[in-house]
Amino acid sequence: MIPMAKPLIGEEEKQEVLRVLGSGGLAQGSEVKAFEDGFAAALGVKHAVATANGTTALHLALLANGVGPGDEVITVPFTFIASANAVLYCGATPVFVDIEPDSFNMDPDLIEAAITPRTKAILPVHLYGNPADMPRIMAIAERHGLRVIEDACQAHGATIAGRKAGTFGTGCFSFYPTKNITTAEGGIITTNDDEVADLARMLRAHGMRRRYYHEMLGYNFRMTDVHAAIGVAQLPKLEEFTRRRQVNAAYLSAHLPADKVLVPVVRPDVEHVFHQYTVRILPPLERDAVREKLAAAGVGSEVYYPLPVHRQQVYRDRGYGDLCFPVTEEATAQVLSLPVHPALTEQDLAAVVAAVRTL
Repeated sequence: MIPMAKPLIGEEEKQEVLRVLGSGGLAQGSEVKAFEDGFAAALGVKHAVATANGTTALHLALLANGVGPGDEVITVPFTFIASANAVLYCGATPVFVDIEPDSFNMDPDLIEAAITPRTKAILPVHLYGNPADMPRIMAIAERHGLRVIEDACQAHGATIAGRKAGTFGTGCFSFYPTKNITTAEGGIITTNDDEVADLARMLRAHGMRRRYYHEMLGYNFRMTDVHAAIGVAQLPKLEEFTRRRQVNAAYLSAHLPADKVLVPVVRPDVEHVFHQYTVRILPPLERDAVREKLAAAGVGSEVYYPLPVHRQQVYRDRGYGDLCFPVTEEATAQVLSLPVHPALTEQDLAAVVAAVRTL
């Protein structure tokens, strides 16, 4: 079976972990600082604040931007549930707007109609590694005095007009094993705002600036040095991993049959980093039947995501179930992600194409 994802862990990562284990310094020490500094430099931002995972990064980024009870945050229903859950964690209310049919990202044309006096922030998602239209979103936010938190958990190194995702507002990244680089588990917040960075650092460590002096209610959302050591070894590989993902994606887009799938659309000003290579399965083919046939041919695939956030039970219980977002609903019925990870061989790619052609 050609797998959907395959974390690439080399000797460098293993040696870094062993070195840290032997040092005796395991919890948010010098290795975390090294990873933060390296990631900030890679993005060209002043601050990077490492956290336990991508969800905690989103949660702390919202809190550090002043989101709290009674506030509303505009986001999308077509995403991993953590994007919206982080808003609930703050006591705030997610307000959903539909997506663009080609990018699968927030439709900027729908944002202003969703703004109310309670709106505090906009939370766009750079889904699949394809950046949202940040210039337009930032312009709307500036007109209305709103904060912007970018869910860049799938978009390490992606760019819009040459500017990296996660540098427009407050960026949030995940380093889960299947992400474009990994720390096994971890997250990071990126910002040029000194106050946001200071608050995020305090909030992740029980509200402390100085050890055992607690200035606010905080959390234990810290990254360990063991996880950071993996990230330090992975970070120099990001550019090559991205290049290989893009080469693999270009091959698939050039060879997949246009009568069976609609391949990803990439805007001219965007660098898509292909965390996922996601197609639309075209009628009369049915997506779930396609998955079964691909599996029988030895090709892994996955649906990201089969049920939109507003129709998940936890959101139905909160009154979102009757909302309708037609572009999202159509996408959830048609999208299918195919293998694109850097470990694929030419033979793997040819096998993926051949399996799709025989549908």
